[in-house]
Amino acid sequence: MRADQNELLTRTAAGTPMGELFRRYWLPALLAAELPTPAGPPVRVTLLSEPLVAFRDSANRLGLIDEFCAHRGASLWFGRNEEGGLRCAYHGWKYDAGGQCVEIPSEPDNPKLCRRMKLRSYPLIERGGVLWTYMGPRERQPPPPEHEWAMVPDAHRFVSKRLQECNYLQAMEGGIDSSHVSFLHRHTITTDPLFRGSKGNEYNLQDLRPHFEVVESPGGLYIGARRGAGDGQWYWRITQWVMPSFTLIPPRGDHPIGGHCWVPMDDVHCWVWSSNHHATRALTRDERAALEAGKGIHAPLIPGTFRPVANKDNDYLIDRRAQEEGRSFSGVEGFAMQDASVQESMGRVQDRTRENLVPTDLGIVMARRRLIAAAKLVQKGKSPPGADPRHQRVRSVAIVLPQGVAFSEAAGEALIPAPGSAHTTV
Repeated sequence: MRADQNELLTRTAAGTPMGELFRRYWLPALLAAELPTPAGPPVRVTLLSEPLVAFRDSANRLGLIDEFCAHRGASLWFGRNEEGGLRCAYHGWKYDAGGQCVEIPSEPDNPKLCRRMKLRSYPLIERGGVLWTYMGPRERQPPPPEHEWAMVPDAHRFVSKRLQECNYLQAMEGGIDSSHVSFLHRHTITTDPLFRGSKGNEYNLQDLRPHFEVVESPGGLYIGARRGAGDGQWYWRITQWVMPSFTLIPPRGDHPIGGHCWVPMDDVHCWVWSSNHHATRALTRDERAALEAGKGIHAPLIPGTFRPVANKDNDYLIDRRAQEEGRSFSGVEGFAMQDASVQESMGRVQDRTRENLVPTDLGIVMARRRLIAAAKLVQKGKSPPGADPRHQRVRSVAIVLPQGVAFSEAAGEALIPAPGSAHTTV
């Protein structure tokens, strides 16, 4: 990849091509639990290199506004949430949930001055236990998101977020790379409570040379990884990539479906959103307990933060003896931190001019092309793929098919399922 292409894909601040693309989607901003009650304390939120504060006012209205007061630039995180607005702790200027200044105590007789003071603000809506924001032009705002995990009943879903200390793109590319599972995760898929017991695990461990086929979907890509299943059959794991950075991981047996979304915090950090959901049943007590403990695709966090307990400062708690003895391929515990450790090891922003891609990287190549093409659509004033809720009503699939059958056709009904239908299991 050329250096200019790498720059285009990895920079997401306002005014950059990729930054403007991300601003055309509803993006996860906070867990709803971070703003649990009206008039509670505000929360700092950094998205796409913009420092913001979120709050739920005394009338239960949600606000996401510029972090800094229009007066002297003090952080509104220190502000007092009171009577329909957030009051700056420095000089008492007060802002409503839309960023409009509603009171300047030192200028009570100058309402025109007050009306002129308006902070940048973005809509914030609650869906699926998550607070979503749209940061693009109001006239281009799409309908609210309809990803399946956000639409199922609360009892069917678990969502977490964590900080990852690298650019979003190298993290996301790991999420659409199925070939690494046979190595990086080879022991974990047989022991983790959210993965073990699936027939598909055997295919992953026996066939280390997956064949990839990638097909464009209306909202992104169908990324099919094919392994031998014996008797003239192929085991297909079909990952959904929905633009700009959502993935759905093929299920294993009747375990909940996993998914991720990578949202740039700035160019060297991203928020990793992870979800598990089941379309037809509530999560069991054991499943929920495992998810809350950081199993599956989630991670234990340092209390009071979203930083993982295992992180670069402690070498991800790597266990060299477990690696040497074959109890762990990488020595790092858990899917999430196995991924994060290698992705962060690439540097804060990976230099893709030095990479050497092979056929199993086809999904990554096509995702890059789709992102660049979508950014050009936005520059022309058009809507990009994946913003339409119809593009989000999809599901990942693990399925055994006869050899010679096109996976995108044979698995079509499973990839775009009827709401509430059972997922395909292997």
